[in-house]
Amino acid sequence: MIAAIQFPSWIKPEVLPFLPQFPLRWYGLMYLVAFGISYLLFKRQVRERKLGYSDDDISGFFLAAILGLILGARLFGTLLYDPSGMYWLKPWLIFWPFAEGGQFIGFMGMSFHGGLIGVIVGTLIHSKVKKTDYLDWADMVAIAAPLGYTFGRLGNFINAELWGKVSSAPWAMIFPDAQRFPASEPWVRGVAEKANLVIDQALVNLPRHPSQLYEAFFEGIFLWLVLWFIVRPRKPFKGFAVGAYVFGYGFVRFIIEYFREPDADLGYIIKLGDPDASIHLFTTPWNFSMGQLLCFLMMLGGGLFILYRAKATKREASLLASAEAGRHRLEKAKRALKKR
Repeated sequence: MIAAIQFPSWIKPEVLPFLPQFPLRWYGLMYLVAFGISYLLFKRQVRERKLGYSDDDISGFFLAAILGLILGARLFGTLLYDPSGMYWLKPWLIFWPFAEGGQFIGFMGMSFHGGLIGVIVGTLIHSKVKKTDYLDWADMVAIAAPLGYTFGRLGNFINAELWGKVSSAPWAMIFPDAQRFPASEPWVRGVAEKANLVIDQALVNLPRHPSQLYEAFFEGIFLWLVLWFIVRPRKPFKGFAVGAYVFGYGFVRFIIEYFREPDADLGYIIKLGDPDASIHLFTTPWNFSMGQLLCFLMMLGGGLFILYRAKATKREASLLASAEAGRHRLEKAKRALKKR
């Protein structure tokens, strides 16, 4: 009996695979679902808090967020993660969704961290122009976004991309386009034996962690549950939800990166463990990928932002109390003068 799970052959990246001239892909559709869910959860918070913002106000804010996300995710995904340097030499290809032969391929290569920076910049500009309370709006977005993000990772799974490291776990999955390994390698034969795979070819497609599903659950559903049911009703000051989301996502993603295979051209950025460790296997917790480095910066940034906002809130409260006390003293002095 084969312990590993075969990637379902009936799952196709295209929504209508029998109509190749209609290049609608599930990945792009999942982005629309993600935006829609985040938008509805944001509106619910506005309605619950009776903030009185119009649909046009919210739609404009989300349009700025979407544009920022696409720009940031694409720029980071092409300029930072692509090692060929092609996009630096031909920057017009960054937002060109067609292959050389004219085939529509969409935007392959989107970075979450770049998308996050893009959302921050886009919504900050919108809030400055519209003169809205940025931190209050950002808190509501941070609470709503993770559930939508779940569908983005499901899109990665449907594309059978961003698979995890090789594993012999019973739930490990064989992805059709994953790298094959020489059957002559002892470690390859060892994993195949544990997974009850019959080696009948020179190259073997080994089972891997379905890390896209790990991310969909923990970075999406789990993080949203924490933010929606714990942080939302208890947040002590403006900006707390933003900091909690940034720290929480960074922490969860940092752990999952141990199960996700790093980009082959980047490998491990920091090698404090085995410098010769394979990127295909988990062998040491002291080698760190680019994703983990960025996630560590997220955790650091999220934690520092919470501390900053906590101190700023106390300072604002102190200034407000001083101003209120001054106003009372002034009114008392006016009343005393009137009595004279």
